[in-house]
Amino acid sequence: MANKLIRDGQIVANDREISETYNAGDEAGKLILPLAVWNDHAAELGSAEQVPGVLFESDEHPADFAGDFANVPVIAVNFPAFMDGRGFSIATLLRERYGYTGELRAVGSPIRDQLYYLKRCGFSAFSFDTPEGLEEAAASLNDFSNDYQRSANQDKPLFLRRN
Repeated sequence: MANKLIRDGQIVANDREISETYNAGDEAGKLILPLAVWNDHAAELGSAEQVPGVLFESDEHPADFAGDFANVPVIAVNFPAFMDGRGFSIATLLRERYGYTGELRAVGSPIRDQLYYLKRCGFSAFSFDTPEGLEEAAASLNDFSNDYQRSANQDKPLFLRRN
């Protein structure tokens, strides 16, 4: 687990660990579980006092989630390689179609050049396999001052935002 991550543009301590398994005695509020593990334990996890996060791999779809997105505090989307852009689509679906409003975290191998666009798709947190250069990565979230198109984090195109 990376010790630090970027959340809402700030470098903060990582408070959740990705776990491949879940046992009833685990401290669920500190975990992010793969979609298959979550679905296997959906009844008990969805009503737990501390709800774990869910991890989507790039080949999984939000429609396969067995639960209520409103109850999940963190959804992580894995980027196994910087060339795999399916996570962008997953984030957009989660925000726009499924109305997810919690923390959406990009994990794995996103690269600095992608962060601004990941933010536009709705990601609010970023955790890297190799956490070097977090300051530069956090700064890249503000590489551009205006967006022309609408996106998950901007509901109107520029021409509708002008006075």
